[in-house]
Amino acid sequence: MENPIAKKLEALLKLQQIDSKLDEIDKIRGDLPEEVQDLEDEIAGYQTRISKFNDELKSFNETVSNNKQSIKDAEKLIEKYQAQQENVRNDREFAAISKEIELQELEIQIFKKKNKELELKIEGKKKQIEETQQLLADREKDLENKRKELELIIAESEEDEAKLFKEREKRAKSLEPRLYKSYMKIRENSNNGLAVVTVKRDACGGCFNIVPPQRQAEIREQKKLIVCEHCGRVLAGVEENIAPEKAAPARKTTRRRATEERAEVLDVGLGSLDD
Repeated sequence: MENPIAKKLEALLKLQQIDSKLDEIDKIRGDLPEEVQDLEDEIAGYQTRISKFNDELKSFNETVSNNKQSIKDAEKLIEKYQAQQENVRNDREFAAISKEIELQELEIQIFKKKNKELELKIEGKKKQIEETQQLLADREKDLENKRKELELIIAESEEDEAKLFKEREKRAKSLEPRLYKSYMKIRENSNNGLAVVTVKRDACGGCFNIVPPQRQAEIREQKKLIVCEHCGRVLAGVEENIAPEKAAPARKTTRRRATEERAEVLDVGLGSLDD
């Protein structure tokens, strides 16, 4: 009679094998995807900064232009007032016109002073734009190199990854929704992505804490789903310890029996990914 628990454990273990291979592909890619994203964000920031600097530069230049026009207007008024001074009828009119001329000359000095200050700001802003553009060019070059590197890695693993995702979808659908949800929760809480492991050398294959002999016996029986009491991972089987070969003929039968038992457990608990 088919053991339903053994079948679930086998399905879980095969799903774990697929996920571990996908994790390995991600590991090969390393931090490249995040580095590419960070560079894209940094470049967008530089572009925004340059745009802001250009807007400020445009505003400064417009103000300088307006000030120059104001200087020209003041100079025309001075010429006008000077012409009026030649036709004044008394000293009071002459003094009043002279006062207007002084005011316009003062306006001219103020506008010229403002323009000098603005010219310094313009030079500083141009320098900021130039420096930011250089940073932008450097980061764009880095981004191009990172993208090429990432594309090369993706191209090398794309076919295998597609096959694994297809096989994963098939394996995931074969599991009960509740069981799959529990598997994913354990996997998400695991620092190495392992949710289903076997007992190796009397220890949990995930956290490496010792699994008591009685617990190992229950795992071998596969009558229920058993999780590690330390890390919560599903224990899908026990890989038997193979003692070193000895010359005594009396121990050969024991070793042979242990080997056969190990093979049987592996066939039931692990299975091949291609099955």
